[in-house]
Amino acid sequence: MGRFNSTFPRPNGFVLVGFSEWPRLEMVLFVAVSAFYIMTLLGNSAIIFLSRLDPRLHTPMYFFLANLSFLDLCYTTSTVPQMLVNIQSHQRNISYPGCIAQLFIFLGLGSTECILLSVMAFDRYVAICQPLHYTVIMHSRLCQQMAAVAWGTGFSNSLVQTVLTFLLPRCGQYRVENFFCEVPAMLQLSCVDTWTNEVEMYAAVVIIKVIPVGLILFSYINIVRAVVGIQSPEGRKKAFNTCGSHLLVVIMFYGSAISGYAYMAPKSNSAELKGKLLALFY
Repeated sequence: MGRFNSTFPRPNGFVLVGFSEWPRLEMVLFVAVSAFYIMTLLGNSAIIFLSRLDPRLHTPMYFFLANLSFLDLCYTTSTVPQMLVNIQSHQRNISYPGCIAQLFIFLGLGSTECILLSVMAFDRYVAICQPLHYTVIMHSRLCQQMAAVAWGTGFSNSLVQTVLTFLLPRCGQYRVENFFCEVPAMLQLSCVDTWTNEVEMYAAVVIIKVIPVGLILFSYINIVRAVVGIQSPEGRKKAFNTCGSHLLVVIMFYGSAISGYAYMAPKSNSAELKGKLLALFY
């Protein structure tokens, strides 16, 4: 503790501890995360531009995919550049308003992605299970409304959780045990009982994460049933290919998201490092 305090004097805002206790790991992460961040920027930007420029891609599937790509661009940008700057400069400080903004944006985008993935699963369900009515059901106005609901719900949830989190007194605690500001790590700084906040947080998890997962599972159960009934092997392969990438994103996103809530329990150093790496993957 003394070594940490001497290395990082008390700031006006917060200190993002990150991976500072593992300096060799930080340099490896700096190279790896920089490379993946550049690929994320290029890949998602390419998807957005292609879906806008190519008239053949002006379909509901690519409309939602462009939304998802834009969301992921903002999602990674809300945390990764700050982490890379911290590793390079060894300055872990983040201002109080900066921490609020980062938590609000990150949580809002994460919540939006949960709902958007369920919307995309519904789109695939209609395309495969109701192909003759697809263009009638998934008209442009409905797609825009569904996207708007996803963004609005995500950031409404973020606003509530951000306000409740920063209303808690911290009694001089300023070390955030992560590389970015997020709700579980901020709750650990509170010097009062956070039971109400934790109940609200897990209630939000049920609404924002669990219910969309249920809708995704329902969609894919019906999709599998429909695909099994297709007589042509080429038709089955095409149907599975259109859903495979979305299903992979769902598994990776929700798998790491569920692991991220392990921060609420006391941890050893090894478990704490594992938790931070899971948050980084998320």
